[in-house]
Amino acid sequence: MSGQTLPDKPPTSAQVLDLLLDALLERQAARRKQAHQPVPDGERPVSQLARAPTALPKRPAPPTQRRPFKPRAPRRKPGPGDEGWEPPPRLPSINVDRVLLRFMLLIAVLVLVANVPVNQYGISLARIMPDSASLIVRDGLILKGSGPEIYRVEDGRLRWISSLDAFEHLGLKWGDVHVVEDQFLNRFEEGRPIHVLLKCPDSPHVYRLENQEKRWIKDIDTFVAEGHVWDDVRFVGCDYLRQIPDGPSIPPDAGPPPQL
Repeated sequence: MSGQTLPDKPPTSAQVLDLLLDALLERQAARRKQAHQPVPDGERPVSQLARAPTALPKRPAPPTQRRPFKPRAPRRKPGPGDEGWEPPPRLPSINVDRVLLRFMLLIAVLVLVANVPVNQYGISLARIMPDSASLIVRDGLILKGSGPEIYRVEDGRLRWISSLDAFEHLGLKWGDVHVVEDQFLNRFEEGRPIHVLLKCPDSPHVYRLENQEKRWIKDIDTFVAEGHVWDDVRFVGCDYLRQIPDGPSIPPDAGPPPQL
């Protein structure tokens, strides 16, 4: 019994804990050392291989729906009254008022010149200027050539208006006279002259005015033979008729006219 050794004293709880703590630290240090060294896949433990992430197949991205293209509306320029509107630059003046005034003055001068009488009959330039070719030949047209005679167109013939009294008796005025070339007058045949017959109520005698003279018509037969009608007779005062100088009687061999 003397040759046997006695067992050591059982370890205490504090010692057991220290031993466990030392073992844990050694194991953690070993694991850290293994983590820094690469291990081939064949030597890895099954647990680690199972935990290795596997690459999943990529899913195709869903097709994106494109929105229909809408053209952008052009940007509207700001107008009057809108924000940001600026008035256009002022153009240089062309003096329209002054040009218009000069134009109106020119027209007024031309109108005045065209209506100024140019001869003793008071016919204006506006009546002389139109060409005879532009005239419409019609009954009642009053024509005048280079001489003092004035004619009235009737039935395609020229009827000479023998006196100013006859002219006024027809209700004409100088504005009705168209001055034409003598060649234009020669195109017409000569018709019966237009006379004015005068008579005063106190006398049976009838007179015809020609060239500012009164010509006594001898009798009714001569009156009708000359182509006169009673509508041509104009009644005037005897004093007025006496003041008109006597001309040759009708017919010329009728002798001197009777005195009123």
